[in-house]
Amino acid sequence: MSIKYEVNVPVTSDQFIELLRESTLGERRPIDDRDCMEGMVKNSNLMVTAWNDGKLIGIARSMTDFHYACYLSDLAVHREYQKKGIGKRLQIITQGELGPKCKLILVAAPAANSYYEHLGFKNNPRCWVLDREQNIGS
Repeated sequence: MSIKYEVNVPVTSDQFIELLRESTLGERRPIDDRDCMEGMVKNSNLMVTAWNDGKLIGIARSMTDFHYACYLSDLAVHREYQKKGIGKRLQIITQGELGPKCKLILVAAPAANSYYEHLGFKNNPRCWVLDREQNIGS
């Protein structure tokens, strides 16, 4: 198995959706909302990908200013390739693209807490989420 890692190479919405379906993230992402998925791919400014024979098998999709904060929105690895160090490598390459003081921030699914702790992330209970459906100020 020869895995090739790339930074900011084009990824189609179909490739992204297929990878999410074949990883645990498909359950928590709007994979049936084509416009949303296309926007997620188009508007990310840092994507590190893993490929095997031209097939997308892993992605670290982020939004960042490269100096202070990087939000790692999606870290997904195809089920058949999990537990081979691909997710860790995607995260390491992502960090390598950032400035020395840039924090890598993510929101983990409860089942993934031990995985991120193993990678060296520290739990921070100060994350807040405001869903769009909620009326601000009411």
